[in-house]
Amino acid sequence: MSRYDDNSGWAPYVPVAERRRKAERMLATLKKKGRICAPVVIEGRAIAHTFWGKSWCEHLENYSDYDYANRLPRGRTYARNGSVVDLQIEQGKISALVAGSDIYKVDIGVQPIEQGLWQAILDECAGKVASLVELLQGKLSNAVMDVVARHGTGLFPIPAQISFRCSCPDSASMCKHVAATLYGVGARFDSEPALLFRLRGVDPEQLIQQAGNLPAAQALSGASHDFGDVDLSALFGIDLGQGVAAASSAAPASSAAKVVAPSPAPTITSRQLGARGIPAYVRQNWLTAGILLRTGQRGVYGVTARTEPSIARYLGREKK
Repeated sequence: MSRYDDNSGWAPYVPVAERRRKAERMLATLKKKGRICAPVVIEGRAIAHTFWGKSWCEHLENYSDYDYANRLPRGRTYARNGSVVDLQIEQGKISALVAGSDIYKVDIGVQPIEQGLWQAILDECAGKVASLVELLQGKLSNAVMDVVARHGTGLFPIPAQISFRCSCPDSASMCKHVAATLYGVGARFDSEPALLFRLRGVDPEQLIQQAGNLPAAQALSGASHDFGDVDLSALFGIDLGQGVAAASSAAPASSAAKVVAPSPAPTITSRQLGARGIPAYVRQNWLTAGILLRTGQRGVYGVTARTEPSIARYLGREKK
């Protein structure tokens, strides 16, 4: 079976399983060379689950107006099946390795946001952003989030502000590997929304400074906010309730015969994550994105297959 390649005619079709094997071999080779790869891992059909990730993916759909409609669906498929084996996001650039009939290198340049446009965003949001945590969680009022994510005048770049380059033979400006990379960015924003601000070369703290003369404690935590299902241990880096849990667990042992319990699922505490350099807002976003799992005990989180790679990726980027 084969599929038509715009540049060289009929090219052999590579099944998903073979692309995954190639990706795994590439990752193993890069690991031996000391490179820390950050593959895009998507569970289920939805590429993104949080405000920033979903907003980015919805923004991409507007690219259909620029004759990219036939590339975006294939890019979504590639992103979902794990073809983006490495994704790095820095100021003004996105780079990726994408598995296809070969391993292709994708480079995407993103222009910094115009200072006048950023100032307009700051002015429109003045006095309305009192918490960096709420901003990065996308939990501020719709009026504020709509301004920051507005198509054309928000933080998301339009096609004219982006340049694409892929090592594949496809002559299209946006090939499926570029499209897969862009959807992978949406998945990455699920767990690290601050990367959007870094990509566009702006500091989210400037939105906080526009809040006016708020008390320091309110500016940090948003005192008027109903935290709802937000884990306060993740936000403030302390193991709330741990002492109570320890006291309740000190009950006398039963004289009944002991029953061998199954091995507990691996966990990590908020304090341990903080000691490793993972900020509070990142921990909270990882809970939302499913990188960490709630256990019912404050300050204690379940570990998933994505936890350690996410920690390594975050720490590796901060050291650059």
